[in-house]
Amino acid sequence: MLQTKKSAEQILLIFLGLWTLLNIIQAIFVEVHADEAYYWVYSRFLDWGYFDHPPMVALFIKIGDALLPGTLGLRLFSVITSTLSIFLLWKIVKPYAENIKLFILLFASVVLFHVYGFITTPDSPLFFFTVLFFYVYQKYVASDQLKWAFLLALVIACLLYSKYHGILVLFFTILSNLKLLKRPSFWLIVGVAVLAFLPHIWWQVQNNYPSFYYHVIDRSAAFYKTKFTTEYLLAQLALAGPLVGWFLYQAAVRSKTEDAFIRAIKVNFYGIFIFFLFSTLKGRVEAHWTLPGMLCLFILAYLFMAKKETPKWFEKLAIVNIVLIILIRLILIIPIDSLMKIKAVAYYFGNQVWAKQIHEKAGDAPVIFTDSFQVPSRYNYYTRSTKGFGYDSRYYRKNQYDIWSLEDSLRNKKVYYVLQASHGEGIAQDTISTSKGLYYGRWIEALRMYQKVAVNPVEKLNVLKKGTEISLKLKITNPYDQEISLGNSGEKWKCFLEYSFRNGETLAEFKPVTADLENVRIPAKQSIELPVRFIAPEAAGKYKLIFSLRTEPFSGARNSNMIAVEVK
Repeated sequence: MLQTKKSAEQILLIFLGLWTLLNIIQAIFVEVHADEAYYWVYSRFLDWGYFDHPPMVALFIKIGDALLPGTLGLRLFSVITSTLSIFLLWKIVKPYAENIKLFILLFASVVLFHVYGFITTPDSPLFFFTVLFFYVYQKYVASDQLKWAFLLALVIACLLYSKYHGILVLFFTILSNLKLLKRPSFWLIVGVAVLAFLPHIWWQVQNNYPSFYYHVIDRSAAFYKTKFTTEYLLAQLALAGPLVGWFLYQAAVRSKTEDAFIRAIKVNFYGIFIFFLFSTLKGRVEAHWTLPGMLCLFILAYLFMAKKETPKWFEKLAIVNIVLIILIRLILIIPIDSLMKIKAVAYYFGNQVWAKQIHEKAGDAPVIFTDSFQVPSRYNYYTRSTKGFGYDSRYYRKNQYDIWSLEDSLRNKKVYYVLQASHGEGIAQDTISTSKGLYYGRWIEALRMYQKVAVNPVEKLNVLKKGTEISLKLKITNPYDQEISLGNSGEKWKCFLEYSFRNGETLAEFKPVTADLENVRIPAKQSIELPVRFIAPEAAGKYKLIFSLRTEPFSGARNSNMIAVEVK
């Protein structure tokens, strides 16, 4: 028996070595995903929070990039924590059943585990700290000692600093064991974890809760589509293993609850997958959001299968499943001409060349891209700068580029404005043939841009009467360190204050409000109130009202919240 245990540990170490080597190779040679580039820009501006996510991913990248500048450095902590996660998972399941062959077979079959073996997004630290949370929680449930309580509190803080989805893990874990509420140490855990997380909460307060508005309000779709649910269900099957995922779910459901810890795993398994299933009723759910649930799926499936003889057909199917996953991983390293026609494959190639081709035209000047946080981030990463900026129009969503001080440094400067469509007839522009297709660039002198200016009604809007003229006061806040003017006298680039109503998925045509803007000047860091008039929609219904400051040559920013109004 001693020899068997030693053999199991040796096999695990060999697997960990091979897993780490594969991830290092992939980390070095796969071009940076646009989301990773966005989080790399996060790391250039370390803070306690960001528009989309908490800051742990920025810290992962900052340290790794400082140690090893390049793609391996950006992904270094994902590689390391992925390997550590496997080791901790084995420590978690080993007391219940010891079958190292099955453990490796199941882990290597889950597509999502491969993704976060080298890709660095907020899910990378979420993966690691979820596993670490379960490992420490297992110890804490078995032994109510101060050392485990304090360590668990720190891990919980790290989990919350990784991604907001960590809240689900905590909620379902407590739900699985309400007796925890009677432990004095439990309240110590709560106190220490909250105290450690306070800097992020304060950041949210200071920035007007951007993450809450984005994740809870802005991301909600106007109408439910059945494809939201069907795509979610199919994706969960595929991510658990395209050939064997269905069997893992079957095994997990049949797994029996053995103690308080396994009950926590089971409640998290059901809770997380069902939570996101219901989330499809209000919008599209990204397939990888269930990552903590996928870890629980793996644990439950392993515990059930390890106590029975593994079917030979499953072993063979799992091996084929793993080979397919590894082939796909290799495809992302080695460009194959015949596969470049597949958009998902081509996405990972030619990005560095693209950035160089744009940079050759722009030089060291700031470069403005439109309606994307990913494209300017990729440009920034491959030029090792923060010269790329994302102009977020009223047709797009807000992101971290609306918070950073990058815009402040651009106003009244000469910039290079890049689009994938022509800037228009008669406009002097460059046609840039890049590895990602044609781009069109033009120079803009004395840039005028007011993306950060906040425009919102002073008073709450009551029910609007359809087709009538509405009068109200708008509070316009200038967040900049310089005075701004909304008038157009003597200005090269004109400014317009416009409004639109959304009823469904698309915005109606934007129209100018009736107001005297010519002499409107707003001192730095101050607000003014401006009387305006606009016309309510002709049809009754529930709408979202939006106000926008449009400065030429751009399409207009979203300067107000999505203001819910009813038209009768």
